[in-house]
Amino acid sequence: MTEKKPIVHLIVAARPNFMKIAPLYHELIKQGWCDPIVVHTGQHYDANMSGNILRDLNMPEPDIHLRVGSGSHAEQTAGVMLAYEKVLIESPPDFIVVVGDVNSTLACSITAKKLWFKVAHLEAGLRSGDRTMPEEINRIVTDALSDLLWTPSPDGDENLRNEGVAEEKIVRVGNIMMDSYELMREKIEADKGLEKLGLGTGEYGLVTMHRPSNVDDEALFRKLISQIIEISEKLPLIFPVHPRTRQRMEAFDLLKEVERAAGITLLEPLGYIPFMSLVKQAKMVLTDSGGIQEETTYLNVPCLTIRENTERPITISQGTNALVGPDTLMKNAQKILDGDWPSGIRPELWDGKTAGRVAESIKKSLGI
Repeated sequence: MTEKKPIVHLIVAARPNFMKIAPLYHELIKQGWCDPIVVHTGQHYDANMSGNILRDLNMPEPDIHLRVGSGSHAEQTAGVMLAYEKVLIESPPDFIVVVGDVNSTLACSITAKKLWFKVAHLEAGLRSGDRTMPEEINRIVTDALSDLLWTPSPDGDENLRNEGVAEEKIVRVGNIMMDSYELMREKIEADKGLEKLGLGTGEYGLVTMHRPSNVDDEALFRKLISQIIEISEKLPLIFPVHPRTRQRMEAFDLLKEVERAAGITLLEPLGYIPFMSLVKQAKMVLTDSGGIQEETTYLNVPCLTIRENTERPITISQGTNALVGPDTLMKNAQKILDGDWPSGIRPELWDGKTAGRVAESIKKSLGI
């Protein structure tokens, strides 16, 4: 009789979660000692987008789909908790992996710990110090509950120690997003999107913006758009527009102004492969995203993060990133254009081998 393999739940909710889970899923399948079960909460769900991501990442459809959908923070969190509790009771796993800082990360960790399951948090220890950000609350609570905390960098370890986390729970594994990039490198380098736009490497900047703190405040958003248009007069900009950002552009009567700017090319949101191809070849990236700060550091591409704080300070201290606001965006962009930007270094363990270290940590935790 064959011995039953341990079941490991891998929780995904939004596109960045798929990116972080894919390398671990493939590593666990390759090693073969457990059954990785992908649980999609449905927090952010678009059939086309999810299908494209799965195809790009060479992953099957999720094994379990909670189909929670969108809603307020409380509605989403409660919906995931109710749905995941039923799964845990009916088909209990041996180990649960939550990733990142979305509402589903928080909801699944709370539900699992109340039912005495073993939980590990991948990308633990990140702190912006800004508790007005819902993601910060999700990070703090998830880290407080998890049995294992897999950190990407030394600042993550230090943040957890400062919060009184026991040393044996902290395991630095590196940055799983670099594994995602290496998993997809061949397809990224073969992508012809830039060629179709008639641009070459280093001939453009890339813009992404979606955070409510930037796009919901009309006065601030107008200032930022004005600066972006000014930069586009010196360097062509490619701007894949997030649905929320487009909606705000229309509401504030800014869309036509941006469309009239000769140096700005607006695109629909892009999948991981075409987007990362544009990141890799950009002269600079202007963003308010979290993960892009890491990817630009990995690829040594100058990055201007339009935020007051970051939960990824290593991208500033060692990488190519700087925090900017509406009054400093143009000045810093000009520095990059003038070649006056420091070349970063890749932080330790950002080497494309994080999934292997995570798999070993799970094995050790399960006593295998």
